[in-house]
Amino acid sequence: MAQMSARPAAISDDAYNARLEKIASSPEMREDNITLPYAGAMKLSGAMGVVGILGLLLVVIGAFVYNPKHALAAFEVGLFTVTAASLGSLFLVMIWNMMIAGWHVTIRRHFENAASLLPFCCLGLGAVVLIELWGPGREGSGVLLQWLYAEKQGTFLVEHKAGYLNPLFLGVRWVIYTVVWSFLALRLRALSREQDRTGDRWLSRKARFMSGWGLLITALTTAFAAFDFLMSMDYRFFSTMWGVYFFAISALAAVSLASLVFAGIRSMGRLTGVVTDEHFHDLGKLVFAFTCFWAYIAFGQYFLIWYSNIPEETYYFIHRTTGDWKPLFVALTFAHFVVPFVLLVSRIPKRSTLALGVAGVYMLVLTVADLVWIIRPMVYLGAEGAEAGPGMMGWWLDAAGILGVLGIYGALLIRQTASAPLIPTKDPMLHEAMAHKNYV
Repeated sequence: MAQMSARPAAISDDAYNARLEKIASSPEMREDNITLPYAGAMKLSGAMGVVGILGLLLVVIGAFVYNPKHALAAFEVGLFTVTAASLGSLFLVMIWNMMIAGWHVTIRRHFENAASLLPFCCLGLGAVVLIELWGPGREGSGVLLQWLYAEKQGTFLVEHKAGYLNPLFLGVRWVIYTVVWSFLALRLRALSREQDRTGDRWLSRKARFMSGWGLLITALTTAFAAFDFLMSMDYRFFSTMWGVYFFAISALAAVSLASLVFAGIRSMGRLTGVVTDEHFHDLGKLVFAFTCFWAYIAFGQYFLIWYSNIPEETYYFIHRTTGDWKPLFVALTFAHFVVPFVLLVSRIPKRSTLALGVAGVYMLVLTVADLVWIIRPMVYLGAEGAEAGPGMMGWWLDAAGILGVLGIYGALLIRQTASAPLIPTKDPMLHEAMAHKNYV
C-alpha cells in the first residue's frame, strides 16, 4: 500500500503571498486605520492606572476602618470581574482557532490582548491566597474562606473535605492555574503577533493544535478555580453546576468587554472597513446568546437546589434572596436577563456601534453585580448589631475595590491594544473577515 502523503495546502505559497500583498495594499489596511495613536493611548492608560492605584489604596484604608473581610471582598469582586473577562476571551480565541472560521479574524486580536492579562489576574489571585493563609483573619488564618477558620477545624464537613480544602493543596492549585492560563494566553498571542511579522500561515495550525488540548485543560482549571475561590467561601455549600455557571459569567463578560472596546475604537475613526456593522452584528449575537446561556444556567442551578431542598445548598440561596440582599436578587433576575433579551432580540441594536457599546457597558455592570451577589453576602454572614457592618455607608469601599482593579486592568489592556496592530494583518483567513456578510 502506498504511503499516504501529507495533506497539501489549499493554495500555493505564491498564490498565498499574492493574496497577502493584495490585502496589504487595500485602503483599509493603512496604518492610521489599524493602529491606535500611541501617545494618546498612553495618556488614557496612565489616567486609568491612577484611578486604579487610588482605588486600591482606599481598599487598604478600608481594611483598617471597617474590617479586612469587607476590603478583601471588594477587591475580589473587581478581581473576578476581570479574571472572568480574560478567561472568557481565552476560551473564545481557542474556540475560533478550532473552528477555522473566517469572520472573527478582525476582532480576534482584542480577545488575545484581554486573555494576555491573565498573568495579572493570577497575581491578584496569589495575593488572595496569601491574605487568606497568613492575613489578619480569625486567629491568623481565613478571611473569606470559612474552612480556614480555626474554630471550624474539627467540624464534620471541614474534616470530610480536608483532602481537597487544605492550605497546601490550595497553593498548589493556584500555581497550576497560573502556569496553564499564562502559558496558553501568552503563547497564542505570541503566535498571532509572530504571524504579523513573518506571514507564516502554518502558525495558524500551531495555534489550532494548542487550542485543541488547551480548551479541555482551561475548562477544567476554570471550574476548579471557581470552586476554590468562590464556592468554597461557604464550605457547606456545593453545586455541580458552579463551574459552568462561572463559565457563563466569563463568556458574557468577554463579549461585553469586546463590544465596549470596539465601540470606542470605531468612535475614534479606526478599523473603518475592517470591523464593520456585520462584525458588530455577530458580536451582538454573542452578547445575546451568552445572556440567554447565563439565565439558563442560573435558573437551572437555582431550580435544582430549590427542588432537592438540601439544607447545605438551600441556605446559600436563602441568605441571598431574603433580607438586605433580596433587592439585588430581584434586580439581577430582570436586569440581567429580561431587559437585555428584549433589547437585543432585534437585529437593529446589534448593528449599531453606539447601541452595542452601551449594551457592553450595561452587561459589564451586571457582571459586577452578579459577583457582588456571590461574594459580598459572605462578609457579615451571621453578624449582628455593630458587627453587622457599616450598611450603606460602606459601599464606598466596594466601589473603591471594583474601580481599583478595573482601573489597573483597563490601563494594561490599553497598553496591550496600542502595542501592536488592532487586527492580525497576515492571518490566512483575513480576506474572509474583511468580506464578511450576515444573512440572518
